[in-house]
Amino acid sequence: MRDIIMGKSTYGWDFTTDATPEEILKLFPDSFYDNQFGTVGVKIYQSDQSDQLKNEKEPVDIYEITTFRSEEGYADRRHPDKVVWGKTLEGDLGRRDFTINAIAYDGKTIFDPFNGMSDIDNKIMRAVGNAEKRFSEDALRLMRAVRIASELGFTIEGDTFQAIKTLAKLITEISSERVRDELLKLIKSAYASDGILILKNSDILSYILPELDASFATPQKSPKRHHLYDVGMHSVMSMKYCPSPDPIVRLATLLHDIGKPPTFKQDPNGLITFYNHELVGTRIVKTICSRLRLSKNETDKILTLIRWHQFSVDERQTDSAIRRFIRHAGKENLDDILALRIGDRLGGGARETSWRLELFKKRLEDVQKQPFSVRDLKVNGFDVMKIFDCPPGPIIGETLNALFAQIDEGKLANDRDLLLSKIEEMKSK
Repeated sequence: MRDIIMGKSTYGWDFTTDATPEEILKLFPDSFYDNQFGTVGVKIYQSDQSDQLKNEKEPVDIYEITTFRSEEGYADRRHPDKVVWGKTLEGDLGRRDFTINAIAYDGKTIFDPFNGMSDIDNKIMRAVGNAEKRFSEDALRLMRAVRIASELGFTIEGDTFQAIKTLAKLITEISSERVRDELLKLIKSAYASDGILILKNSDILSYILPELDASFATPQKSPKRHHLYDVGMHSVMSMKYCPSPDPIVRLATLLHDIGKPPTFKQDPNGLITFYNHELVGTRIVKTICSRLRLSKNETDKILTLIRWHQFSVDERQTDSAIRRFIRHAGKENLDDILALRIGDRLGGGARETSWRLELFKKRLEDVQKQPFSVRDLKVNGFDVMKIFDCPPGPIIGETLNALFAQIDEGKLANDRDLLLSKIEEMKSK
């Protein structure tokens, strides 16, 4: 209902009724009910599907119909210990999390007992009833409040925010997977940087990403340095300006300098350094990824981006050096690591790009046209065996590796005729 009121597209409906699950099942024979929360799933098919086709095809959607209910006890800070069927819509709406989500419509009348529509107009996130009680019932709501506010650009109302801060530690009782999902949704949102700062100011960040929380106490401003912010604020601003929509790349950008606090050093002249912070940061982030239960592919991508984010864009680099960088970062990660670099630059107060970075991008394209391994050579082991008139053996690999080394150093072109001639020369020696 919230999205409809705000003029946004909606991708599903939630229905509620005073009918019991058993009564709903009778009305919709193709529905199912296998939970303790009074929610019946009704399969929705295309309107032109015959009964026979319905048996053969998957439904296009599942509508959830939930019986009015009240809930008692939340021992795990997530699910009610007991569910009691209710008889009134207002009573059912009274157990919802936020006023903007406690609005119902029956096709004729809008039911808004907690003034959610007013909060939508004023762009306010407010808990239904007693905020501490709502968050104690389901501690994941602590992060949901921040995430939804970040998605909609809303402000969290004072009492609701204070309740979040008071109960922040309860987030440790929620599974890592659910915390991860809310965090990635927040990072993907329109106002993600504001959301991270709300997590910081509400103390939630100290429980879900204590390493990032601590980085706000590490300064970066010093002589001969362009940084405007401390490490934590720079990290948030880098994520804000990262042009990638991928939440994994944005998370890597948020964490890319996590190795700076433990590598912080300041000399007598005030110059601050963070030598090898990318190496230390990679080890720290590996622990974070494990804690958040990220997949192996997600973890590998984040670790690669952080490990190699300090790449040089010096115009004097050789093609061989650029090829080494591409091998380290991986061709599939080049756009992502460039997006992190852009966020890093903007998050530190620099311009989005520079002539050196643009030249580096061009050279990345050019260098990728060159061979990256023996497999990319225009000749192969059969060519070597034919010219040397020999069976398979170590000489094959040694010859191909020698050819590739010369190409990698820029001393030989990857041209088949040239390579065949070179093999002939190597045979004569």
